[in-house]
Amino acid sequence: MNPIIEDDLLSGQIWNEYCDALKQAGQQVLRAETPANAFDRAEGWRFLSRLTRVGLEMFVEAGTPEFPTFMVPSHETAKIGADNPDMGYLAARISGRYRYRVRGQRGTVASINFSTKRGGYEQGGTLLPGGFIDTNTLLIDPDGNFEIILSGEPTAGNWLECPPDTVQLLVRQVFRNRRTETPAQISIECLDTAGQTPPPLDPAALHGNLRRAASFVENTARMLGDWTQKFLPQTNSLPPADQAFCQSVGGDPNIFYYHAYWALADDEALLLELDRLPSCEYWNVQIDNHWMESLDYRYFQICLNSHSARLRPDGSLTLVLAHRDPGTDNWLQTAGHQRGTICWRWIGAAAPLHPRTRVVKLSELTASA
Repeated sequence: MNPIIEDDLLSGQIWNEYCDALKQAGQQVLRAETPANAFDRAEGWRFLSRLTRVGLEMFVEAGTPEFPTFMVPSHETAKIGADNPDMGYLAARISGRYRYRVRGQRGTVASINFSTKRGGYEQGGTLLPGGFIDTNTLLIDPDGNFEIILSGEPTAGNWLECPPDTVQLLVRQVFRNRRTETPAQISIECLDTAGQTPPPLDPAALHGNLRRAASFVENTARMLGDWTQKFLPQTNSLPPADQAFCQSVGGDPNIFYYHAYWALADDEALLLELDRLPSCEYWNVQIDNHWMESLDYRYFQICLNSHSARLRPDGSLTLVLAHRDPGTDNWLQTAGHQRGTICWRWIGAAAPLHPRTRVVKLSELTASA
């Protein structure tokens, strides 16, 4: 073992470095543009605590490239970068040096995709695309079972490219109704270590993984803070996002993204309007807080999609973000927030249509309801 690493472990210096890095990450909550009130700041501190939990799970606990396991990088109480309430996420640490087999049972989800990623938020805020396969091309047997080989060289059947600098396998499942659908069951194994037993804890590996976990917290918080800062000048509008940038930070290549900031007074509502919907596999809109975390979709209607939204008879659509019930269809709740971010997605749309936005007095809506 490297003598410096051994000394860091024996003296506790590695733990001190980890704690100091978390303390430094707190500066991202105190940025000049962040809302200076107790509610939003409290969510900021909770956001960092959640990133800390995800970082430890991802880098310290969730397997190695030689013996990978899946962990959940975003869920009801850990949220990163406009996590989609209609998606189930899984991630596994892998490497382009090895070959892997993924086995699964599709369940009832609308679609599922697998993508290999390069880079990593802990290394500076990118998660670049590698290989990609989804249910449009995935071979699935009549019982819903499938198998995928991940490798550098193509193989027969379902194959997912694993470039030499691959660091992660990311899985996205799309639900039309998360409460009623059965998620896919998925496992992964490294073919090059099949039948072997994982070794005991490697002290040198823990040394590096604690550093990666701390870097993940600060770099992720900084990256999302930078995004939000860019959205602020266009508050209550919904312009298309930079799609190439979205792909560089882990976005789904089938999705056309919109990101923006919203802020409403107690007596205001934000309308999102379309005269018609484009042909697509799926769409959704979600309401997030300042830290780009989806609001609590367990208890509030903060997301609508192609399954849950109600169209007018002429095919047009209006969604209403408001602090209280506007008395109309398609109410998106603010869940106690005065401001935050918002994300719209088209999946599989050949020609995305851009939603219009306008702010109105809530009384105008309730009077006409």
